[in-house]
Amino acid sequence: MRKLSPRRNSTEAEDALSLASEQLAHFGIEPTTPFGETLLRTTERLYESQADVEQLWQETLQSIHELPRGDRIAFFNAQKFLSFQLAKLLDTWQNPFRQSYQSLGYSNSTQTAKGPYPVFDNVTAIFSATPVIARTATYIYACAEWIGDAFLGKELLLEIYSRLLNPTSVSLANFVVDLEAGPYSSQYFAWNFNSGMAAIDGALSHILGRDDVLITSRNLYGGAHQLIHDWYAKPGNLEIAVETFDGYQAADFALCLERVKKTYADRFDAGRRAYVYIESPCNPHGYVLDVPGICELAHRNGLRVMLDATVGTPFLSRPLQHEDPDCRPDFVIHSYTKDLSGAGSTIAGVVIGRNEDMFVPKGEQSGGVLWSDTMFWNVYYVKGAFLGADGAYEVMQGMRTLEVRMLTKCINTEILARLFDAHPQITVHCNVLEDNANSELRQQQSFLGLPAPLFTIDMDAVPREAFQRFFDSLAPTFGHMISLGQSNTIVSCPAFTTHSELNEAAQLEGGIHPTTIRFAVGDEDPKDLVVHFIESARLAIDPFVPGFGDEFLSPESIDQLVEDCYVRAHWRYIQSKRSLAEIQAS
Repeated sequence: MRKLSPRRNSTEAEDALSLASEQLAHFGIEPTTPFGETLLRTTERLYESQADVEQLWQETLQSIHELPRGDRIAFFNAQKFLSFQLAKLLDTWQNPFRQSYQSLGYSNSTQTAKGPYPVFDNVTAIFSATPVIARTATYIYACAEWIGDAFLGKELLLEIYSRLLNPTSVSLANFVVDLEAGPYSSQYFAWNFNSGMAAIDGALSHILGRDDVLITSRNLYGGAHQLIHDWYAKPGNLEIAVETFDGYQAADFALCLERVKKTYADRFDAGRRAYVYIESPCNPHGYVLDVPGICELAHRNGLRVMLDATVGTPFLSRPLQHEDPDCRPDFVIHSYTKDLSGAGSTIAGVVIGRNEDMFVPKGEQSGGVLWSDTMFWNVYYVKGAFLGADGAYEVMQGMRTLEVRMLTKCINTEILARLFDAHPQITVHCNVLEDNANSELRQQQSFLGLPAPLFTIDMDAVPREAFQRFFDSLAPTFGHMISLGQSNTIVSCPAFTTHSELNEAAQLEGGIHPTTIRFAVGDEDPKDLVVHFIESARLAIDPFVPGFGDEFLSPESIDQLVEDCYVRAHWRYIQSKRSLAEIQAS
């Protein structure tokens, strides 16, 4: 009950009546007046209700998962209506509260400067059908002791300042954790950043120290590669050592780990540590890694793992839902800008981690983690790379259509990859093809065995001039833009754009050539994409390589390919759904 008191940290009151009496005295209210008598009764019942609500919280946690589905429905709706009743109390209180405010008789100058007192008008916003956009820098606080607790991280109702917490951003954080962690969502929390790169930097700066060692997978987003090599590894900054492993299996990672142990033994003897940063599915080819196997091996050796899962989204892969915690990454990173929001209209990112890694109130510890070692206090609180309310709202709206968009994109990816693979002068790097070395892992790691909507092709047989003319003619059906994860299909040449920060040797090691085209596949009608691609080839390549445009599949074969891919994917999708009996029994 004491947490409701304005003297929560200094009170000696033991019961509801004593707390209520103390509260009236704190605000200078005489309890023997008609107003005071009514306020005392109301306040006493509020303290009693607080104790009851805390009891309901515990009873819900202890019993909810054991109850039949019908009882869970009843619990939810009873609690929903109780929320309306509590809000109605606030709504009823607004008239006398507003009159008390108006009675202060401010001048027009003061009234204009202050504007409307927001508590009066925000109550009904609780029931907005979408999360409210809390477009504010700061927040009204209740009293001195409450705001003191807020600065210690012990009173989250008071969000203090939107650089730290914002209701819209917190709503998005809860949303993405539910999607990523599912039944384990109570174990995780997320911090939203103002870009995907800020999220990557937030994760790296949270755990890396001077002279540490970072093990990375070969194919990384070019911006991440640049951040790691040009800042974290830079002499005069943190001077970390970076080691990269080729391949996609845990065995490939194991070889690199053994090499790291020998090469950097002096650093480890001096107390430095190694960490792992991987990307799956990878940019630019869309290949997947054995994330559970790599995580298990890393954890067995005391290493923490950061995973950039932007390309896959929670539709294709949910690494935090692995039954074995050792097989889960410690941190999952997303660029919201890409498929999660889906429209390419906002810049945002997120890091998801276990509760004890993300936030612990000041002066406390949880799971052996000191408050000062959590991401909030170590990075988020001090760096200021927060996501504003408008960006958070836009991401949430996009996420509502994630599953529909991603299914379409994955089907379109298979159609395009198989079409290009049938051409004798195009080399396709996409794991949806059965002869691709990454195909087996894709079937194991990806939802329904679907490919990520990202792949590349090489056209080495095409002269450079013809290739450039062809690439430039792909617009407007293929967007000439530098991103991925939008509703439209985007093409780029990684060697000159997203991976231009890599030197030529590093590009070749990553399977990137001057004639490599990266496709970030969208939601269009695939036949429109196919027709434009073929006509562009005839226009730009045939004068240099006669007959190139005639080596694509026939129109009838393409129609059949589209139908086969569409039906096969949707059949698997339907078959993946739980039966009605399974839902009723769950």
